[in-house]
Amino acid sequence: MKAGRKNLKRATDEESLTLDEGHNIMQVLSLRGSNLIEVMDAQGEKSLALFPAKFQKSMWIKRGSFVVVDDSAKEKALESGSKVTCIVSKVLFYEQVRALQKSPEWPEVFKSTVLDDSNGSTERETSQQEDESSDDDGLPPLEANTNRVRPYELHAESDSGSDSDSDS
Repeated sequence: MKAGRKNLKRATDEESLTLDEGHNIMQVLSLRGSNLIEVMDAQGEKSLALFPAKFQKSMWIKRGSFVVVDDSAKEKALESGSKVTCIVSKVLFYEQVRALQKSPEWPEVFKSTVLDDSNGSTERETSQQEDESSDDDGLPPLEANTNRVRPYELHAESDSGSDSDSDS
């Protein structure tokens, strides 16, 4: 294993995180492919960020996860006409996000979105369960599959039929 990947994995084990100058916490909105992701900063501005190749096959991100982004060269990229304005420097894991939420460095915008997501997911699950039960209301019941051979039920019915004949 290369030394770069070892150091990368060691950095993920650290729970405490301090933000350097030019680094911001951003939320992943969508994955665009080719190591490009769409992120939203604390002001609600959307931009494209580069997910470096050093993170490939060692860290995965999904929509809604948080990353630390180096956007110190954002103005230069916008002036030159580039759509990619920042580079991901760290991927934040669950423990790191929980620790940062308690610190003053965590943006207020993301505090409300995290709480909304946790409550919204339970609301979505309950509404889906209600929808599933209402879907069956308008449909006729399913018929038994006549193509399937059921030897156990046939023998059980024939045995019970012969017992009733001998009793009478």
